[in-house]
Parts: sequence; C-alpha cells; structure tokens
Amino acid sequence: MTATPLEALFARQQAARWRVAATSPDQRRAKLRALLEALMTHRGEAQAALAADFRKSPEEVDLTELYPVISEIKEALRHLRRWMKPRRVPTPIGLFGSAGTIRHEPKGVALIISPWNYPIYLTLGPLVSAIAAGDCAILKPSEFTPHTNTFLRKLLAGLFPEEEVALVEGEADTAQALLALPFDHVFFTGSPAVGRAVMKAAAEHLASVTLELGGKSPVLVDADANLREAARKIAWGKGLNGGQTCVAPDYVLVHERVHEALVAELKQAFEAFYGTTPEARRTSPDLARIINDRHFTRIQALLRGSGGQLAFGGDVDAASRYISPTVLTDLDPASPVMQEEIFGPLLPVLKVRDMAEAVAFVNARPKPLALYVFSGSRRVAGDLIARTTAGGSCINDTVLHFAHTGLPTGGVNTSGFGKAHGRHGFEAFSNARGILRQRTRFSAIQLMYPPYTGFVRRMIDLTLRYF
Repeated sequence: MTATPLEALFARQQAARWRVAATSPDQRRAKLRALLEALMTHRGEAQAALAADFRKSPEEVDLTELYPVISEIKEALRHLRRWMKPRRVPTPIGLFGSAGTIRHEPKGVALIISPWNYPIYLTLGPLVSAIAAGDCAILKPSEFTPHTNTFLRKLLAGLFPEEEVALVEGEADTAQALLALPFDHVFFTGSPAVGRAVMKAAAEHLASVTLELGGKSPVLVDADANLREAARKIAWGKGLNGGQTCVAPDYVLVHERVHEALVAELKQAFEAFYGTTPEARRTSPDLARIINDRHFTRIQALLRGSGGQLAFGGDVDAASRYISPTVLTDLDPASPVMQEEIFGPLLPVLKVRDMAEAVAFVNARPKPLALYVFSGSRRVAGDLIARTTAGGSCINDTVLHFAHTGLPTGGVNTSGFGKAHGRHGFEAFSNARGILRQRTRFSAIQLMYPPYTGFVRRMIDLTLRYF
C-alpha cells in the first residue's frame, strides 16, 4: 500500500528521531537561538499576518504573540543544560549499595495542534519545549488563520528540515489523519469538546497528551479591593485579542457593596483603552476583530439572549465582525452567556453577598482554566485560592500568569491537564527515566533472596518495620 504524504512525513521524522534525540545542549540551544533571531528579523511580517487575520494591532502582536515565545526561548537557553543533566536522587537504606538518577530523555515524535486565537504563540511555544526536549515535531495550526500560517510555514522552512520540524496545513480531516498516526506525544490547545476527541485518538496508540482547554474563568472581587486597579486589569485581560483568549476573565463575581462602583470603573477603563464614544471604540486600532462569521454570530447570539442589563457597550457590526467591549449586569446564572465560554468581549458582572457565596458559585461549576482574585487582604486572597481549584491563578491581576515562564500553565480536569512553559514544557515532551545503578557486588536486597528461611523472614520484617 502506498503511504499518504502525512504517513511518509511521519516516517521520515521517526527515522530521524534518534539522531535528533542524541543532540547536545549546545546543538539544541543553537536551534532555539536561530528561531529567536528569525522571529526578530521577521517581526514586521508577523505583525502584518495577524493584522490580516484579526486586524490585530502590531503592539498587541508584540506583547501577546512574539514576547511569550521569545521568553520561552530565552528561558530554555538559560536553563537547558541543567534540565538535561541527569539528577541524582537519595537512595533508600533498603537499597544500600545502589545509586539512583533521573534522566529526561526525548519522547520521540510529537504532534502539536494549535488554535487560531494566538496562532504564533500557541504553535511556537510548545515547539520550543519540543526542541529543548530533543523531539521531532509536526505542527498543525488552525485553518482559520491562513495569513499567519503562511508566515509560520516560511519561517520554519528556513530554519529546520522537515524530518525535524514540519508544518502541515488543512482542516479537521487533516487533524484526524494526523491523530491516526502513532505519535509519541500530542500537545493540543483548543476547546474541551475537541480535546476529548484528541484524547480518544491518542489513546488508540497510548500516546501521552497535554491538553490546554478552555472554560469559564471567573474573577472574584472582594469589597476591600482597589476597584480602579481591578477594573483596569480586568478590562485589559478581557480586551486582549477581542476577548478571544483562553484565560480571559469570563465573568466577574463582585461583593454587592461595591458592585455599582466596579461597573462604573469598568466603563471608565474600557473608555480609556478603546475610546469614549461608540464610534471611537468602533474605529479603535487597538481592538482586534472576531476571527470569522461563525464565531461572530455565536457571540452576538449570547449578547442578544443574555437577558441581563446592558451596562456598557453592546455595539456590533457584522460587516467588520466588530463587537464592542460590553458589560452585562443583573444576569440569571442560567443565562446562555453564563453556561458556555464566551471567547469574546462580553463581560457578565454578577453581585454576591460575600466571598463565601462566590466560592460556592465557582465550585458548583467545572474547574476553570484560570481564576482571578482581587482583595486588599493577602490572607483573604490566599484563602480564596485555597478554597477553589483552577489551572492557574493571579492575585490582584489577570492573564499574566500565562506569560510567566517559571510557572506551569495548563488546566485541571475539564479545562485540561498536563503542564507547559519553561521546565514544565520541557518535561511534558520528555520521559523522566529512572535509572538505578548498582555500585557494589553486594546489596542489602540480596539478604532477602529466596529461599525464604527464618533469617530471610527476619530481615524482611526488619525492613518493613525500620527501613
């Protein structure tokens, strides 16, 4: 049977995997350094591609697409030698005479399926980890960002041979064909619904997976929070990429005593960022557009069916796929806008009697990818974090934890699992191989070899009791 082009590409990467796995820290760092230099050289092309796909401002491209990848590369350049070095671990007394080490070895050939909302960052960020780990990789970006995909294809073709790194374009059938191949690791970023399908496909080959999924990421605002600061940070996190961010604030639970004041501050923050009039906001060069008509229609339906009060915004323009930053209040928790991830610039703000009610509200729902807390009390903020669960969190800020290369990022249960970024990303694409080396001819365990005489039974008893 003749192999398909995807099967042939995969076979080439499988044939190259041991050569790539044998690369030294300096060789891997050279690849990463070349990627860094190429990104900086072609910065303008990246900005133009994302402007064509999203009408995204060059400043936002720099901050949310290029900077995170560059940070990942620099983190790996600084620490890769240490990450790759075998790590000694203490030896239990019962295994006296031996030595234990953990060696991180490449998994082999990885598949990276990235989404459309941050097509450079969420494609190249995992690739940095795969290169650092010594893996080959096939990348499948979303078909919704054709201009950015063209940029990525040209960028990577100039840096890596296809048997090491290859970018494959196509629609859902292409992703399905790739998932039918026996990859050693699959890194997927996208919706929970598609994540389940990815996991099922990976299970056919018992491939390990990293799933970065979505969910409704809440913001808890206590009565003693600095409301102006909270509003600016919430508005910034919601406005990024037109709200199309997996860790964007999805809804706000605010103490009833400061509900009105926070809504007023949110209005001022959105006006300061994007314009004081509807027309100014509509023509703002700093607000990205919704990616396509299907998503525009979905978000518009959530807005129209919210059943709440329109406290700010609400302007739409189908021709340009524009939806203004919008604040909704007096919502029924059963409203559709409170049931699914919004992934757009709509911000529901719900009042709660106290933070105990906010915690109960959050814990009654699927575990979010991110959770944000604003409080004037360090103790209260820590308590709110301890009483909830999320993939990641910020205290008195939003979104920024996702850009911190020293922090693991990823979800929990329905918002995903497995971690990424920095060392955590390196480990996701590596197998932590435990190695025991016997340093002497004699080891304590030999005293417990059969036959199980009375002496051996006494040695086993002593080991159970004391070692």
